[in-house]
Amino acid sequence: MGGSIREMLEELEERIQHPRAARSAASRGRERPEAPDPERPSFQRDRDRLIHCKAFRRLAGKTQVFLAPRGDHYRTRLTHTLEVAQVARSIARALRLNEMLVEAMVMGHDLGHTPFGHAGERLLDQVSPGGFHHVVQSVRVVEVLERDGQGLNLTVEVRDGILRHSKGRGEVLLEGTGQKALTLEAEIVRIADIVAYVNHDLDDAIRAGLFGEGDVPAGIRRVLGDSRSARFTTLVHDVIGASDLDGGGHIEMSPDVHGALLALRDFLYTRVYENPVVHDEFVKAQRILRDLWGWCLEDPARLAARHGIAPRDGEPLERAVVDWISGMTDRFALATWEELFVPRPWGL
Repeated sequence: MGGSIREMLEELEERIQHPRAARSAASRGRERPEAPDPERPSFQRDRDRLIHCKAFRRLAGKTQVFLAPRGDHYRTRLTHTLEVAQVARSIARALRLNEMLVEAMVMGHDLGHTPFGHAGERLLDQVSPGGFHHVVQSVRVVEVLERDGQGLNLTVEVRDGILRHSKGRGEVLLEGTGQKALTLEAEIVRIADIVAYVNHDLDDAIRAGLFGEGDVPAGIRRVLGDSRSARFTTLVHDVIGASDLDGGGHIEMSPDVHGALLALRDFLYTRVYENPVVHDEFVKAQRILRDLWGWCLEDPARLAARHGIAPRDGEPLERAVVDWISGMTDRFALATWEELFVPRPWGL
């Protein structure tokens, strides 16, 4: 066999992928040039680096919606990531786009999420100078924080996909929003993220007893289906069918399905994310992080001595504290708060 395994895989991409797919061999490269790997194309190499990094392992201990759940079957950021990857790769394979690139993007897309989900994100956004967004923090994790400050040195395309994935309550489709991604693969990840989370958050909410499947508005169920598997099938098939790559189009959805997806997201905001029961737990979680924030800034020398947290060259203390708190798992945040603020019985 002539050439390396990597070259064989790159040649395979050239033969089987859509002309508009991102090619590993044509990557825009890395911030610090590296010699090619003999076995792995560039995007596979990025996927592997992300899976083996410490921030990825911590996703297992970070909340999706329900804070530090005791039940074994509630989603975490890690299981969310795996579900997004499944959706994204299904779409990419059907459209003959780069599956390895979408998987690499997905593995890094939530690395900057705080403990306690969006409750933690909102709190850090309130107290941090300049605000906080998990997307920006995810990029900082892969560029700066991992490998003791060396970063993972990922390709431009993977970092762009991480940066473009977040929507909040904004637009799902990138076309026409002014947020142009470098690749069609990044557009897939953006859609796969919401397809995954509306379905698994709905499933978790039903498991938690907040409502039943029949409480989902009839119009949404009529378009998307009456079960999790039916909704996944409808949404994935719709994206594949609506995306006209041969005609120069972007990753799309049909108007009816797109509208039903946004309606389901709005339903979840009303009945789950802003539910008083869930919100009360959010307030408690935010109080924990606010206490930790104040303690960290109160005495920088104490923070450095007890936890080894200190600013990087040229950066303020607040930046180091944001990095530390946002990297915590739910349970580590709770344990740290208890250690600092809950008195122990004398003699222990």
